[in-house]
Amino acid sequence: MRIFNLNKEYNIVCNSEGTRYGFRHLATLHRNGFSIAKAKRCYYNRTWEYFEFESVLIDIINYNFEGKQKAQFLSAIKKGGF
Repeated sequence: MRIFNLNKEYNIVCNSEGTRYGFRHLATLHRNGFSIAKAKRCYYNRTWEYFEFESVLIDIINYNFEGKQKAQFLSAIKKGGF
């Protein structure tokens, strides 16, 4: 499990699970301690990511944020700023 703090209000908890055919990454977006959204990516073989959980972090931010806040969080991910 790994926790990515976006700011004082939001954080994302990421997990990796094995499956029968490969593995999956799961992410849960929390706002003030309450779960508000989830994202999942399944992989059947090795995948390339700049860092672990990059794909689910991008997914959850793209679907749940807009405008300046979305751009700020995506920029932090691309720079590895967590």
